[in-house]
Amino acid sequence: MRATVMYSAGDVRIENVPDPDVKEPTDAVVRVTRACICGSDLWPYKTLEHSDTGRVMGHEAIGIVEAVGADVRTIKAGDVVVMPFAFSDGTCLFCQDDLQTSCLHGGFFGTVEVAGAQAEAVRVPQADGTLFTLPVGEDDALMPSLLTLSDVMGTGHHAAVVANVGPGKSVAVVGDGAVGLCGVIAAKRLGAEQIILLGRHADRIALAREFGATDIVSERGAEAVERVRELTNGFGAHSVLECVGLDQSTETSIEIARPGGAVGRVGVPQDEAMPGSQTAFSDNITVSGGPAPVRAYIEELLPDVLEGRIEPGRVFDRVIGLDEVPDGYRAMNEREAIKVMVKP
Repeated sequence: MRATVMYSAGDVRIENVPDPDVKEPTDAVVRVTRACICGSDLWPYKTLEHSDTGRVMGHEAIGIVEAVGADVRTIKAGDVVVMPFAFSDGTCLFCQDDLQTSCLHGGFFGTVEVAGAQAEAVRVPQADGTLFTLPVGEDDALMPSLLTLSDVMGTGHHAAVVANVGPGKSVAVVGDGAVGLCGVIAAKRLGAEQIILLGRHADRIALAREFGATDIVSERGAEAVERVRELTNGFGAHSVLECVGLDQSTETSIEIARPGGAVGRVGVPQDEAMPGSQTAFSDNITVSGGPAPVRAYIEELLPDVLEGRIEPGRVFDRVIGLDEVPDGYRAMNEREAIKVMVKP
């Protein structure tokens, strides 16, 4: 089959690789009908050291189940399923606590060990605990929004949940990528009264306003902090969603939170140390977050997608075939596209 293989920073190729098959009795093989490129894929696209073998990329997908292992009980061939970016058994103590990204028998797609889904098909370990069957056909018009449940919508929602977003609160969203935009949707859905987006790209700002952002801050650093405080009567935001992962975005997120507020971090950190720790400590700011357990949120978010109350699929502004994936990486890296959908 054809798949996206990254060998080093900037070196993305479409190559023929062995077809996936059932290796363990808990596996499923899924024919991919929709995949996408994630903002987190851009980190290795910028920094990955050369490998002779490369790795098959992609951790978000919808597809049709083609085969299942002998121990798979809840998934069957022919099912239309969404594949979260992490696989999990659904039964360990962390899965029972809705923290599937810490599953004792889990892991992540698109790694050296587990091939990703920017491909014609993908092997899914722990199929029962990972895959979620969708009540739609494979070409349903809602596919873009359903695909976001594999990562970005669930991740934006996770940021809002851990930042204690709720009715009447002021929320600041740091980052205008797909996760940040989904964070705006999540904040609106959870009843936030004021939603401030920190972003600078006109197309993303326009979409954020349609999703529910009430204010836009395009400044950075100290100027951004000052502007957010002006918009929140000098106090700062109750809840801040950090959706980038850089030092500056993390520090800004902590500095714009009001004393006693909370920051939900879902941007993948690019450094070991956390900036802003003195401010967080001094102002009793809760800093939480991490890889979103999106599998835990699908059941909650799915009805709103199916009934059209939220439309996170609008973050996809380019649709490409598998052969065009290398250019899709370039387009996202150069901010020509918000998020790229792939139709193998």
